Amino acid sequence: MRIPQIQALRAFAAILVVIYHAGITSGGYIGVDIFYVISGYLITGLLLRELDRTGRLGLRDFYLRRVKRLLPTSFFVLFITAITAWYHYPTTMRADLGKDIAAAGIYISNYLFAFWQMDYQNLSAIPPVVIHYWSLAVEEQFYLFWPFIILALYKKGGRRRVGQGVVAISIASFLFSLYQTSVEPIWAFYSLPTRAWELGVGALLLYIPARINFSQNYLWIALGLFIYGTFIFRDSTPFPGTAALVPVFATAISLAAVHSWPKILNQIGTHRISQWLGEISYPLYLWHWPLLVIPAVYLGRGLHIYEKLICVIATLIFADLTHRFIEEPLRHAQLPAKTVIRGGVIATAISLSIGLAINSSHSDVVTLADGSKYSLTEIMKKPVVYDDGCHVNNGETSSPDCTYGLRGAKRKIVLFGDSHAAQWFPTLEKLAHEKGFELISLTKSACPGPAVTKVDTGEYKNKDCFAWREYAFNRIKKINPDAVLVSGFQHFEVPSQYSSRESWWREGEVKTYKSLQGSSQHIIYISDTPHPNRDIPSCIAAGNLDRCNGSERSTPIFAPGYQRINPTPWLCDRNCPGVIDGLVTYRDSSHLSVAMARALSPQLEAALNQLGVFSQPK
Repeated sequence: MRIPQIQALRAFAAILVVIYHAGITSGGYIGVDIFYVISGYLITGLLLRELDRTGRLGLRDFYLRRVKRLLPTSFFVLFITAITAWYHYPTTMRADLGKDIAAAGIYISNYLFAFWQMDYQNLSAIPPVVIHYWSLAVEEQFYLFWPFIILALYKKGGRRRVGQGVVAISIASFLFSLYQTSVEPIWAFYSLPTRAWELGVGALLLYIPARINFSQNYLWIALGLFIYGTFIFRDSTPFPGTAALVPVFATAISLAAVHSWPKILNQIGTHRISQWLGEISYPLYLWHWPLLVIPAVYLGRGLHIYEKLICVIATLIFADLTHRFIEEPLRHAQLPAKTVIRGGVIATAISLSIGLAINSSHSDVVTLADGSKYSLTEIMKKPVVYDDGCHVNNGETSSPDCTYGLRGAKRKIVLFGDSHAAQWFPTLEKLAHEKGFELISLTKSACPGPAVTKVDTGEYKNKDCFAWREYAFNRIKKINPDAVLVSGFQHFEVPSQYSSRESWWREGEVKTYKSLQGSSQHIIYISDTPHPNRDIPSCIAAGNLDRCNGSERSTPIFAPGYQRINPTPWLCDRNCPGVIDGLVTYRDSSHLSVAMARALSPQLEAALNQLGVFSQPK
């Protein structure tokens, strides 16, 4: 028997995820957590009822039902998505597309996406079209292990022992989630062990005595928690961790008091539209992301609000049709076990084959309408400091030797900052060989030269960044270089305590200048380069260069004391193009390409000459 309120929760969860990916809310990803609690509640209840009734579990029937319930719809959407994306994506994007399709088809995509460092909360300019399949993989892994755990616990001591075991598993999972969220947030987000407590909370709701009557006020608390998570959580919110308690407790309250919902919430939840959305919630979740991503890739830009609305309407239509003609008929079909198993094996094999076929159709070369050709591998190549370990990453607080150019030369120049400082490394390395100076590179990912306090997010921690800066300042003082070139990416999220980006950034510049003062005659700040509004290589691959222009000029921010270089005029005239004199300007949606950086060496040399860096012979 279906409980209307649970159908309403399913509808609510699916809609939250859809409007999150449509850019309407900042925390709608909590819809996935709602699904997990519901799954833990329903699946555990089903298993316990069978154990109470028969003393055993029909595992074969359980897994056959799961396959019939989940696989036809997920395979159908995956197949259509794969073919459509293959047709519309440029050949340069097919290697990743094929890899992602194969990952989604083998039920461990959550771990593969974590391994590939694809952040669901902070998706790149061209996100994987099937990245949302990670949550299905978590549920499928749960279905694989949970019946055996419940059966083993039940045999040892019935329902009571099951409850004790679920409490222990949930506590261990939650503590592990807290740890992983702080040290390896990507793995915390995607893995079953860090999500199992959410499913466990759903299971533990079955142990609430039936005699307990919940006040309607509890539902208003749950609604408040849902609203809080939906609109207050951000992509930068460490998740799951303690933040996941918000949607998990809200869902638990909603389920525990399922027969005590206030009249207005009951009317909304049991309305035929809510019930319809609950019924189609599974295909709705599967369709929404491809229908938002594929048009954006095809157009080579982000979607306008009206275009997103069209995609959401299309999602509802596709979900309803899939529910009517794929999900429900096959779910209730009386099929032999061998047929179901054979179908599952064939679907998996087809998914893998399609992924491999798409991957093999990849091409690295983009040919534009004017006949010009570009190698995406060359465009997207990073400076050598990424390969030799000199551009250090999150968690690291010191740098290797990192000397380049004419090593041992009397004239020494230090490059200091984050990846937006490192983007100038090819320029300075070229000048170092031409002008005969030693270049020392001190750069760290996400740690800008200005000593700003950023919003802690993911693996980035302010304490590591400040520790590395202190190390770098001390090293620079010992080097006593002829010049220190400071730079950084100024488009990070501004902490809430600052009134403007300029005040926040200038404060960081002042701190860095004070720390560097006296260590060099020339302390130079290179203001940030223009900020592209899309991934430039992907935009070029889409074939329309006009769409690749229009990067946002970065406001030059300079604190007193620094000598100043503003590179924006080198990269912009009336607009800021994606290709300048036949060279692709940016290697992604942020950084200068290596070729463009090298091409700007005359401009940087002239600027340094004007500041007097090369005026004294060495």
